Amino acid sequence: MTFLPFTRPSIDEATIDSVATVLRSGWITSGPKVKEFEAALSAYCGGRPVRAFNSGTATLQVALTLAGVLPGDEVITTPLTWVATANVILAAQAKPVLVDIDPATRNIDLKLLEAAITAKTRALIPVDLAGLPVDRGQLYAIAGRHKLRVIEDAAQSFGASWGGERIGAGGDFVSFSFHANKNLTTAEGGALVLPADIDPALCERLRLQGVARSADGEMGVDVLGGKFNLTDIAAAIGLGQLPRLEAFTQRRRQLAQRYFSLFDALPIPGLALPPRDFDNSNWHMFQVLLPAGIDRGKFIAEMSKREIGVGVHYPALHLFSLYRGLGFRRGDFPHAERVGARTITLPLFPAMGDSDVDRVCAAVAEILR
Repeated sequence: MTFLPFTRPSIDEATIDSVATVLRSGWITSGPKVKEFEAALSAYCGGRPVRAFNSGTATLQVALTLAGVLPGDEVITTPLTWVATANVILAAQAKPVLVDIDPATRNIDLKLLEAAITAKTRALIPVDLAGLPVDRGQLYAIAGRHKLRVIEDAAQSFGASWGGERIGAGGDFVSFSFHANKNLTTAEGGALVLPADIDPALCERLRLQGVARSADGEMGVDVLGGKFNLTDIAAAIGLGQLPRLEAFTQRRRQLAQRYFSLFDALPIPGLALPPRDFDNSNWHMFQVLLPAGIDRGKFIAEMSKREIGVGVHYPALHLFSLYRGLGFRRGDFPHAERVGARTITLPLFPAMGDSDVDRVCAAVAEILR
C-alpha cells in the first residue's frame, strides 16, 4: 500500500524547468525572478506593495520592527499557533500577551481580545488557523478603537478571503508563508504585504542587513537588518505555483467536502470536525479533534500502520518550557489547551484522489471504534 502523507506540494514539470533555467543562468540568489514574483504577488493583492522573504517567520519579525514595536511593548496573539508567532515577539524583546481561542473557530477569541489591551499594547497578531481567516471586520474595529497596528499572521491563509476580499488585498501588515506544506510553496519563503504608510525601501533594507546602495556604487547602512532575502530559485517555484492557486484551492474544498460527507455518514462519538466554512477558508488543513480520552500517540501509530501520515498542528504554545518560564501555566487558556491536546491534521493536498479521503475516513473510524 502506498504511503499517504498529510501533505505534499504539487510541482509541475514547467516549474521544474523554470528552476533549471534559473540554475543555468548563473543568477541564483535574489534577482530578476524575485522582482517578477513580487510584482505578481502585488497584482494578486490588489496592487499593494509586497516584498518577498526567505520565510514567513522573517516577515513577522520585520513587520514588528516596521510597526514600531519596541522592547517592553506588549503584542497580543493566540496560544494556538506555530510557536514562531510568539517567538518573534520575544526576539523583539517585547512581551507576548496571549488570548484564548474561540472554540467554534479555533482562532483568537475577539470577544476576549479587547480586555487584554493595556497602555503597553502596541500591536495585534491574529492567526488564521488552518486557513480560516479571523473576522477582519471585528478585528479592525478593535484595532481602530485602540489605535493599534495589526500584523496578520496569514501564513496559512494565502488564497483565502474574508467578505469577498482576498486576504492580503486589504488590512494593515499581512504576512504570508510559502513553506513546503503551504497551499502555495516556494520550498521555503514568505512575503509581507505593506500598508500605505510604510516605505518599501525601508522594508528592503531590514530584509538585507540594513544596506542601501546608490547608483555610484556607494553603500550605506542606517538600520539593523537581517539576512532574510528570497532566492531566484525559490521565486521561480512561486511563479509556477501562483497561476495554479485557484485550482489548488478548489480541489482542497472538494476534498474537505468529501471528508464532511463521509464523517457525517459514519458518525464517531466524540470526534469533532473543523468549522464548515466554504466561503472564506482555503482549507490549508483538515483538522479533527479526537474524542476525549483517546491516546493521540497510539492513534498516530495506528494510522502509520495503515500507511497514512497525520500531523499535530499545534500544541498550545504556552505549555512549552520557554513560555512556562515567562509565567504561563496550564489552565490559563483552557480552550486552546483542549484543542491543542486533541487535534489531528488529516491528509489534505490537491493531488489526493477521492479514494484517498475514503481510505482516511475508514481508517479513522476503524481505529476509534
